[in-house]
Amino acid sequence: MTIGELSKATNISEYTLRYYEKKNLIIVNRDDIGRRCYVENDVEWIKFIQRLKETGMLLRDIEKYSQLRYKGDETMPERLSMLEKHRLYVLEQQKKWQEYLENLDSKITYYENSISDC
Repeated sequence: MTIGELSKATNISEYTLRYYEKKNLIIVNRDDIGRRCYVENDVEWIKFIQRLKETGMLLRDIEKYSQLRYKGDETMPERLSMLEKHRLYVLEQQKKWQEYLENLDSKITYYENSISDC
């Protein structure tokens, strides 16, 4: 799979994919003339990187996770620990956003009631 095909499969720009490679988030095989050759496993890995980013994991932590991933199965306990820690962070953020949502709902209800009373 070429970088263009991977870009379409993941909905991530070629520029971003090259950046991921530069930061060693992905290790890419190359053909005889140096073109990048991606495999289906790369698609899922890149989608996972995006989910980590979207849930607020810091780039340095994603880099560390990636390095561990490429070292192999012996790093699974450390990766599990990282994901468990990040899960707690996501739950904290979810709780915070729930509070924000409740506050917005309360304000919306206030305005709706105030408008209907007029």
